[in-house]
Formats: sequence, structure tokens, C-alpha cells
Amino acid sequence: MKAKNIIQTVLIVGMGIMFAMSGANKFFHFSGDPKLTAEAGALMGAFANSGWMLPLIGFIEILGPVLMVIPKTRALGAIVLLPVTIGILLFHIALEPAGIIPGVVFTLINAWVIFDNREKYMPMIS
Repeated sequence: MKAKNIIQTVLIVGMGIMFAMSGANKFFHFSGDPKLTAEAGALMGAFANSGWMLPLIGFIEILGPVLMVIPKTRALGAIVLLPVTIGILLFHIALEPAGIIPGVVFTLINAWVIFDNREKYMPMIS
């Protein structure tokens, strides 16, 4: 296994653990809510009050990394997780800048996986 593949796998597993914990928390509420600004809290409250948005995000946060850990489905997992990683990044840019570092890291890892698997997406766009 090449060093690049090992590094990518370690990053994917680490990101997957973080996302799986976050996704599971949306169902089982085992971790307390983070301190948020008023605007960020209002957005998260709206997601929670919808009744379906947080479970959907939680499901994607669990499914995406599971698919990414399996090499054969890695490209699919990266695409499934892309809207969530971009959403995390934009949430922190617009509403909660103090927590932006994980969003940047997750977006970069996901972009790397997508770029590394770009040939698998070509049949969809050609």
C-alpha cells in the first residue's frame, strides 16, 4: 500500500469516527449541545423543530463515512457526504466562525477523496 493511500485511509477513518459520533448523537442525544451564537442556535432550533432535518443529516453523517471506509464505495460515500461537509463549512463561515477548523479539514479531506476518484464520476457527466 502506498503512503498516500495509508494517509488517506487514516484521515477517512478519523473523519468517519467524528461523523458517525455526530450522526449517532442526532438520534440518541448522548452528548450535550454545543454553545452557539444566537443566530446559529436559531438555525439549529429550526432544524430540530422540523422533525425530519436532523435525523436526515444524522443518517447521512453515518452512511457517508461507512461508504468511504470501504474502498469499493469510497467515491459514492464522498459524494453522499459532500452536501454535509459544505453545509458545515458554510454554517461556520456565516454563523459560528470559532468552530471553523473541523469544517475546513472535513471539506478538504472530502475534496481530496473526490479528486482522487474523479475518473469514477466521469460517466455521470460525459
